[in-house]
Amino acid sequence: MSQATYIKLWADTQRELDTMLQREREEFLQPQEDREKVKKMLATAYIQYLEMFRRLEVAHDHLIHQQKRAAARQVLDGLMGRILEIKRDMVALESCECHCMDGILTDLGRVPEDIEIPIPKYFIKENLRILQEREQYLHEILLNAGLLEQEPVVAMTLEEGIKVIQVAERARQGRARAAFMRRIYLEEKRQSQKQEKGAGRNPDDAATCIQKVWRGYHQRMQTEKLREEEMIFLGMSLPPDVEARISLQKANVLQSEVQEREDFSFRQELREAEGSHIKETLQDQITQCFVECRHITGRFPDYPPEKTGGSKAIFIEKHPEQVAEELTAKKEAVKKEKKNGKEEDKEAKLQKAQKAGKQVVDEGWKMGPSNFLSILEEGSSQYQVFWENRDNRSDFLQDHDPELIKREEREEVEEEIRVQVDEVMQEKLLKVKQAVDGETGPHGKKAGKSDKGSKKTPGKKKIPELERDLTPDRTIDSLYQELAEEGLLIQVKNVNLSDYIGSQTVHENAPLVKSLLLAGPAGVGKKMLVHAICTETGANLFNLTPSNIAGKYPGRDALIMMLHMILKVGKELQPSVVWIGDTERMFSKGAPKGEDEVNSKRLAKLLPQFLRAVKPKDRVLLVGTSSRPFDANLGPFCKVYQKIILVPKPDYLTRFALWKHYILQSGGTLTKLLNLNCLAQVSDGFTQGHVVDVVHTVLTELRLLQMARKPLRTAEFVTSLARHDPVYREEEETFQAWYAKTPLGKAWSTALAAKEAGKGKKKGKKGKK
Repeated sequence: MSQATYIKLWADTQRELDTMLQREREEFLQPQEDREKVKKMLATAYIQYLEMFRRLEVAHDHLIHQQKRAAARQVLDGLMGRILEIKRDMVALESCECHCMDGILTDLGRVPEDIEIPIPKYFIKENLRILQEREQYLHEILLNAGLLEQEPVVAMTLEEGIKVIQVAERARQGRARAAFMRRIYLEEKRQSQKQEKGAGRNPDDAATCIQKVWRGYHQRMQTEKLREEEMIFLGMSLPPDVEARISLQKANVLQSEVQEREDFSFRQELREAEGSHIKETLQDQITQCFVECRHITGRFPDYPPEKTGGSKAIFIEKHPEQVAEELTAKKEAVKKEKKNGKEEDKEAKLQKAQKAGKQVVDEGWKMGPSNFLSILEEGSSQYQVFWENRDNRSDFLQDHDPELIKREEREEVEEEIRVQVDEVMQEKLLKVKQAVDGETGPHGKKAGKSDKGSKKTPGKKKIPELERDLTPDRTIDSLYQELAEEGLLIQVKNVNLSDYIGSQTVHENAPLVKSLLLAGPAGVGKKMLVHAICTETGANLFNLTPSNIAGKYPGRDALIMMLHMILKVGKELQPSVVWIGDTERMFSKGAPKGEDEVNSKRLAKLLPQFLRAVKPKDRVLLVGTSSRPFDANLGPFCKVYQKIILVPKPDYLTRFALWKHYILQSGGTLTKLLNLNCLAQVSDGFTQGHVVDVVHTVLTELRLLQMARKPLRTAEFVTSLARHDPVYREEEETFQAWYAKTPLGKAWSTALAAKEAGKGKKKGKKGKK
């Protein structure tokens, strides 16, 4: 599609966003007493923001104009953050991570695919070169350490080399012969056409000619199709879908090259053209300010130090009216703080009443403060000022706008010149004060006088161990190499979230999640989800699974050093994911057996300190996976993992999609003898891992070769499936009972009990009537 299409898509999305922001100002700021209405409002806003995010992400990915991409990126980050904030409010309101949106999707005319969150392509595209270099560096380290097996390179024999040359030469001769025969054919055709022009034709001859042309065309198409199939079968040509994918990749590469055009800068031109004028203006303004100050106070003021912004602090001075307005604003802020303090006391009383089992009256729900509405409003206003009424028809090359670049760089040039002016004006002020007021000190003190007393040195604050730099003399590359050689930094499998049937701005302002636990039966895809997170975001993957760290870094001091190295490398090369598989073993209830288990329990005690060392600006995520979370001590477990997600076994529709996807992916063919509905029914209770294992077991290379004369049957998969143990109902109930004991599970149970109690009261009142 053309650039005009994506510019229009951007414009339509911006208009919808303006409408949505207006609606938020009107509806969301008002307290709501009806919880069902609040749920519907939040779910509707969530779906609409997701739709806007999806369309703006497509526009941002295909826009070529760098300044337009920057403007769209700002709004894109704001949308992502707002979606996370609404999701947080939905979880807090419903006390559940999963939400039923079927009715709202129907009302809005949407389908379930519309609430799937797309992964922004710029996560990977903007750092593609760095990620590729890092992946190659890690591969070399693992090869040198002997942790990877290098594929042996087999040298070509003389006979094989001669055969390759013969094949290439015969192909060249065949192409030359075909071209020669084509020239002869075209020459004969021209001669026959000249002869036919001289003599007229009857209708029968014309009909015969048309039939001949059509039959020839039809046969050529069939021959070309058969030839393509033969070439694909022989491995000399690629299938159409693969060719289309390759051409799309080439187009994306070309688009990325155009998008990554050289950044233009006009700083030097601005310095030469406007530098002297800016310098004179600043000097005149500073001089005028000092003269007025001496006229009012009787002495020249002290020059503001560079720490406070230098002369910039002078121009921030307020008028008396502005000062009065600020004082009234401060008084109102103090009143609000008192109100907030009362509200906090009320909330504390409500929590105590809930713990005591008393009934609590809900005074209404109100949307909390947002860090992203201001970003969205600023992005929307910038779009209206710079891009909404812009004529894009004449900008065929989608080149940069010099005036916009100068507008941004002019402030930087002014700041550079201001620093130079401050140095000159500070010396000038000292000379004037010495000549007029007789002051010689830098702070307006007369010679011979000095400050009495001494400042108290504040006591040193103790810095936690993991926040200190324990390796100041080591480079990031050396730490990276040590972690890779010890097997703690591992290669990420190329798995996408679609295979599973920091933005920095967003990360700093969004609801902070430092740790996440994925719990569920073995085979539901927990480890696959960890690799998918790293693949989609381009994150490093650190493996702290108890079995992987066994025998490495024994003792508390060594564990602190290990966590410090992971934090230092992870923060420097962020985003990073720290994965702990079988994490319940670190929090087991019994006494530790053996040194390795003691070391694992030491690591579990250090994890809270590790999470405290992760600041909001750091894109580091701790992810734990567990197939037996009920074996862990629940208290410390829930303190470490901020979010707990229970991954369920697949339902009927998911199982149907799984069987179909993996059979086709493995080279199988669907026929009437293969009943996918039956397989989906029979595999009830089995996990995704079981389905994948069964498909790989049945569809061997030999079986794929026999498929033409012996089609696949349902019984083949059922027989292989019977060798696996399903997830029994008792195990599923154990997971549900464990999840009910977690903080969110308890909140959900309490809300459900209150809802049922409310229904019971309503029925009792109706019965009395």
